[in-house]
Amino acid sequence: MSTIQVQDDQGVRVIRFNRPDKRNALDLDMYRQLTEYLMQGESDNDIRAFLITGEGHCFTSGNDVADFLKNNDLGANHPAVRFLYCLLELKKPLVAAVSGAAVGIGTTLLLHCDLVYADETARFQLPFVNLALVPEAGASMLLPELVGYQKAAELLLLGESFGADDALCMRLLNDVVPMDELQAFALAKAHKLAEQPPEALGITRQLMRPHKHRVQHQMHLELEAFSERLKSDEAKNRFAAFLGKSR
Repeated sequence: MSTIQVQDDQGVRVIRFNRPDKRNALDLDMYRQLTEYLMQGESDNDIRAFLITGEGHCFTSGNDVADFLKNNDLGANHPAVRFLYCLLELKKPLVAAVSGAAVGIGTTLLLHCDLVYADETARFQLPFVNLALVPEAGASMLLPELVGYQKAAELLLLGESFGADDALCMRLLNDVVPMDELQAFALAKAHKLAEQPPEALGITRQLMRPHKHRVQHQMHLELEAFSERLKSDEAKNRFAAFLGKSR
């Protein structure tokens, strides 16, 4: 069974994290699949929008730490790095439906989505500093711009989890939807996007993102720092403690 499921539905490519026994933690093969399915959808004229979600009432618990540590050379061809830059370069709209845990990349990728919906069980967390790391996906720029410096500092420096209502107040979400309605609701919004004139939609998205090159540069700086942090004794000690607890 594939750990990334994909289904095309009336112009919408639905991409689903499908590793519920690991709380949909992303390993490198999942990153490869995600990038492949997004790039295929970008080149397919029948696909007008993407919807990303998770199986088993969980979005994603973040990176599969053990797998990530075995492949920690964050060069341009690293599957996670390719996925991050793919997110930034998407020309078609991306919708997210979040249920349960959205940890690390599970929260930062939402900053690249056009529409984000969650149910009342959603829990978000940015535990990078907790693990002696730094943020990724441009979050160190995008989050302060979205929620203000002090709130971003609280989220990134303390790394505490927060719920859907708080995420809505901080403008990380468009709406909070009952759990049994979330998937259908988010898919309906994605269908509406898919029905819009594609050229006008694409140009409007570009106009709304005038600082893409700044974000790209920030992502590069983050990845350089992230790579250095992975090699630090501080991070190695934190990861050893984390993996010890998870066993």
